[in-house]
This record gives sequence, structure tokens and C-alpha cells, in this order.
Amino acid sequence: MKQFKVIYTELAERDLHEIYEYIALTLLEPIYAKKQSNRIINAVASLDQIPERFRLYDKEPWRSMGLRIMPVDNYLVFYLPSESKGIVAVIRIMYGGRDINGQFEKMGGYRWEN
Repeated sequence: MKQFKVIYTELAERDLHEIYEYIALTLLEPIYAKKQSNRIINAVASLDQIPERFRLYDKEPWRSMGLRIMPVDNYLVFYLPSESKGIVAVIRIMYGGRDINGQFEKMGGYRWEN
């Protein structure tokens, strides 16, 4: 079985940091913030094996680019696997209740080469 290298984009790293800060500082739940962050990090790490097991995002042009979605509790991890490069790039990590399409429209020109 092929093993992939999992990487985070700057946006995804910022998303994870903002999730932690929101839970720890706004909701005043630092212990839960750490646990939630760890659950996301551990789930993302599991993408090193069979990253295609999660569904494709249903909006274009992202679907054609191969963007996939992995749910983790109330959050969604958006990632692009590249079989040829042996890499899984985590693009965004967002709360499931956010305007997902609006967030991707703001990214507009992002391109991924498989």
C-alpha cells in the first residue's frame, strides 16, 4: 500500500490555529480546544493511507481538481491528493456551519497540479 506525505498549506495551518483560539479564548474552553485540535491533527495524519476514501467536493472547479472532504466532528478538512507526487495537501479546515462556497470563492485562483 502506497504511503502519502501529508502537508498543510498556510491557509490550513491558519485555520487550525484559529479553531484552537476560538474554542480556547472565545468559548473559554482551552482543554477542549487542545482535544479538538488533536482530533483534527490525528485525522489529517490518517490521510497518509488511502486518501481517496473520502468523497469529492461537489462544486466546480474544485471537483475537477480532485478536492476531497474529510469530516472531523463539526469540522471539514478539504484536501487534494496527488498520486503522482505521493502528497496529500490539506487546503482548508473549516467549521461545517460556515459558508464553505464563499470561502472557496475568496481563494479564486488557487491551482493544484496533479
